[in-house]
Amino acid sequence: MPPMERDSGGVQVIARVGQLLRALEGEPWGLTLTQLASQLSLPRSTVHRLVGALVAEQLLVSAPAAGRVRIGPEFIRIATSSRLELRQQVDPLMKQIFDVTGETVDLSVLEGDQVRVLYLIPTQHQLRAIADVGAAFPLHCSSKGKALLAAMDDEEIDAVLPKSLKRYNERTITTRAALLAELREIRETGIAYDLQEHVPGICAAAIAAQDPFGAPFAISIPIPSQRFVTAKATISKALLEVRAELHAVFG
Repeated sequence: MPPMERDSGGVQVIARVGQLLRALEGEPWGLTLTQLASQLSLPRSTVHRLVGALVAEQLLVSAPAAGRVRIGPEFIRIATSSRLELRQQVDPLMKQIFDVTGETVDLSVLEGDQVRVLYLIPTQHQLRAIADVGAAFPLHCSSKGKALLAAMDDEEIDAVLPKSLKRYNERTITTRAALLAELREIRETGIAYDLQEHVPGICAAAIAAQDPFGAPFAISIPIPSQRFVTAKATISKALLEVRAELHAVFG
């Protein structure tokens, strides 16, 4: 086989593996080979070969009795290691923000059509806004979500946004036109805001960046709305300074 054909075949296999892994995302009980073949529009025999190779590497786990496969321990280990490394890389910059603002600073990553908190430094204020590590937020009405959306192109936005934007309260943006207009502004300023759009009484500001592997993440500051008006300028300045540092380090 000519080198070009071998390379093309290898790329195709990698693409199919990526599609297969994405199909299993959010499926804790796994999927059958038939379900995977249907979702991927591939012959069941092809899916069987791919699954067999991934199970051998522990990237997938097979449960023969149930006839299902799911994400395996080695894949989870790699993903966890990557996130731990990201936390270690950005922790000094998060502490820099915390030292300037005294407010909660959190680190979040994109997960499908939502954003999940990975790590945080909590404020010492008695009146505070803190989301638990592992908490998930909508993309369209959280500062961290909007910051991540603004870093995407139109096709990527269409892929992750649900068809209907859920209304959480009267301040929530629920039309794509209004959201896209705000995203254009965020691209200009570099910073995204949540003005009580997700939770009444809570405001937030966020920036987005990419790790060395191109995976997006957001750093945000949630704050009770009572303090936001006077703290906004300080918070925004601290976030934008760190955003510049992140782009200098990660590119």
